[in-house]
Amino acid sequence: MNNRPIDIICIGESLIDFIGTQPEHPINRIKDYHRYLGGSPTNVAMNMARLGLNVEMISTVGDDGFGEYISKRFTENDVKHDGVRKTATVPTTVIFVSRTVATPEFVALRGADAEILPVQVPAEKLKQTKVFHTSCFALSRQLARDTILDAAEKAAKLGCQLSIDINYSEQIWPDTQEAKLAITRYCSLNPIVKVSQDDVDRLFGEGMSHEQIFNYLHDLGVDLVCLTLGKDGAKLSERNQPILELSALKVEKIMDATGAGDAFWSGFLFAWLKDKPKQKCMEAALQMAAIKLQNVGRIPDYADVISDVLKI
Repeated sequence: MNNRPIDIICIGESLIDFIGTQPEHPINRIKDYHRYLGGSPTNVAMNMARLGLNVEMISTVGDDGFGEYISKRFTENDVKHDGVRKTATVPTTVIFVSRTVATPEFVALRGADAEILPVQVPAEKLKQTKVFHTSCFALSRQLARDTILDAAEKAAKLGCQLSIDINYSEQIWPDTQEAKLAITRYCSLNPIVKVSQDDVDRLFGEGMSHEQIFNYLHDLGVDLVCLTLGKDGAKLSERNQPILELSALKVEKIMDATGAGDAFWSGFLFAWLKDKPKQKCMEAALQMAAIKLQNVGRIPDYADVISDVLKI
């Protein structure tokens, strides 16, 4: 796989996050918002590019000012985006998010993010790719769902390692049974899985033990599962191996939790692509999450500094 020139393809939602400027205010009390580039696969793409990797983004945005802003940000950060399509039929997706140290409140105005077409994912590109990454949000609507699932099956057959953030929310995907079916299909291809405690509680209801979570996903066909636990750190379960558990790094002042999970996964995949042991992958993930928690909207544009912090 080392001779493949594309380190990672991120496919899914590219959108605008409007993050509230008043900390710990519910959305019904927030007066002002700042604009940021958002979307889980997009955050991973941007983070990985800042870490110096060769990254490609596949998504759909509106043919509007927000779509232009998104394309500009990709260009500025060396994220290749010839797979980003602009459509005139629906606007760019926008999400309003509260600024908090906990799980943010959000209101999503869905638009172009679901309009991902098969033509945007050519097989020749998959042959050149090491990791194919997506999110549960990206799978929540058609046409994107079938496009991504079909592309994932092709990617797996072509020897590409799949990855998914099961960032499930009933607000985004009210049909839980439909979500479970799509997740089951994707997980049958043995992706590396990242899931949070909040995601599990929303998808299955509260009460599943960590062992039950790991066993459920392993039974679907997943060898490597990472469960993030917020301030309590994270656990990694590899099939037939002891569970690896690490504590979260102490952050003196948390500025914003939005995107912390994406930063975590960016650090993990970065170390994984560098063939580092699982312990180092987890350490890198927690380092990246800590960096993100200290910044509103995104991690800083300091790729060299971050790479040094990760000691990779």
